[in-house]
Amino acid sequence: MNRLRLTATIYCLVLLLAASLNYLPYVPVEDGKTFGIFALDIYDDALHFASAAWAGIAAWLGARASRSFLVVFGFLYFADGLLGLATGSGYLDLGIVNFGVQVLPLGFKVLANLPHLTLGGVALVAGILMRRDVP
Repeated sequence: MNRLRLTATIYCLVLLLAASLNYLPYVPVEDGKTFGIFALDIYDDALHFASAAWAGIAAWLGARASRSFLVVFGFLYFADGLLGLATGSGYLDLGIVNFGVQVLPLGFKVLANLPHLTLGGVALVAGILMRRDVP
């Protein structure tokens, strides 16, 4: 298994974990917020599960599909995190449509969007830097 397929496989596992956070004991605290920061709903769970399936299928298909997944997924998630930083709402879960621009403390916006910024940024950079791993 080359680095691109391995990276897509790791993303599949991480995204499956993200999709299951609402269902693990002690993760959502009393107010229903995951890690006390953000509330994940069924739309977030579906998004994370669909992204995990996309990553898993890409890893199974090969290096070219894995690289395409990393670049496109990375761009989409990183842009969602940037929009969340700017407006308090992302677009992947239709938050910007449903809730519009939200006035939130900057520290909260950073913590709430850090997962998408990190996952998206790392995927995008990995897909670009490992382009020579495609046969």
